[in-house]
Amino acid sequence: MKAIAYYASLPINDPKSLQDIELPEPVAGPRDLLVEVKAISVNPVDTKVRQNVAPENGAAKVLGWDVAGVVKAVGSDVTLFKHGDKVFYAGSLVRPGGNSELHTVDERIVGRMPKSLSFAEAAALPLTAITAWELLFERLQVREGQTDEGQSLLIVGAAGGVGSILTQLASRLTALKVIGTASRPETQAWAKDLGAHLVIDHSQPLSQALQQAGHPQVTHVASLTHTEHHLDQLVEALQPQGKLALIDDPKALDVSTLKRKSLSLHWEFMYTRSMFETPDMIEQHNLLNRVAELIDDGTLKTTLGEHFGVINADNLRRAHALLESGKAKGKIVLEGF
Repeated sequence: MKAIAYYASLPINDPKSLQDIELPEPVAGPRDLLVEVKAISVNPVDTKVRQNVAPENGAAKVLGWDVAGVVKAVGSDVTLFKHGDKVFYAGSLVRPGGNSELHTVDERIVGRMPKSLSFAEAAALPLTAITAWELLFERLQVREGQTDEGQSLLIVGAAGGVGSILTQLASRLTALKVIGTASRPETQAWAKDLGAHLVIDHSQPLSQALQQAGHPQVTHVASLTHTEHHLDQLVEALQPQGKLALIDDPKALDVSTLKRKSLSLHWEFMYTRSMFETPDMIEQHNLLNRVAELIDDGTLKTTLGEHFGVINADNLRRAHALLESGKAKGKIVLEGF
C-alpha cells in the first residue's frame, strides 16, 4: 500500500523529511478496524513528532492522527462497527499513523462520520474535537447548558485547529462568555465567525487587552499556544480560584505564581486514553458520535481551513511547513491517493 513516512528527523525543506513509500497492508487485531483512508488532516503533533522522534532501527515512521474513511474489515471482537461504515477518528500516538492507504485502529476511539460532511470536511475534526471537548468539559469541568452564567473563557489561539472547535463548543453549548485571541485580521474574523463574543490581539499584553475591552478578568483560560510566554499575563487575567488549562509543551513553567490566587492547573492530552488503554477509553467513541450529531444538526461546523490536494509527500511537506510557520487558519486537509 502507499504511505508517506520518514527515516530520519530532518528540516521540512529537505525532500527526505517526508517520502512516498510502499508498505505491507496492516492486519486488524481483535478490537481493531481496518480502515480504507479517504482523507486526513495535519496537526502540530505531526511536526513535533517528525522533528523530535527518530524512527526505531531505521524503519519507516508513518505520521498522521486524523482520518476519515471506510471500514474495510473488522477484528474478531469488534462490536461497534461493520464493513462499509464511514468513520472518523484521531488514532493512537503509540501505533503507526494514518498517512497510508489502509490503517488499523481500536474501535473504542472511533466515531461514526457525520452524515452531512464529505470525507475531507470530516477529517478536519477528530483530534481537535476530542482535545477541545476533554479540555472544556473534563479538565475545566464546565457544564453544558446555561448553568454557568456570569463565567467566562479566554481562549489563547482561538483561530487554530483546537481553538476553532473549542470556540464553537464553548459559545454554543455553554453559558460562558467566550473571549478569543488572534493576531491578524483574517484570523480575528475567523474566530468571530465561529462564535467568539470578543476577540483580542495576543501579540499585545493579554491583561492590557482585556482591560481595554472592558473585561479585565476571566474565570477560565484555555492556553493553546505559547503558554510559557503568556503565563504571567494569564495569571493576572484569571479571577481568584479560576482554572487554567493548557495543551502545549512549555520548556519551563513556574506554577508557584498560581498559588496566591488558588488557581488550578489542568493539562489536556487527548492521547492519554489510547496510550494507556484506560477503562474509560470508549468515551472518545462516545464524544465523537456526539460531535457528529452536533455537526449534522447544524450546531457545529467543520473547521477545514485549507485543502492541500491528494495525500502525498510533496503536499504533506507543504502542510508541515505552513503549520511550522504559525500562520495556519483552521485545519489543513488532504484527500485521496
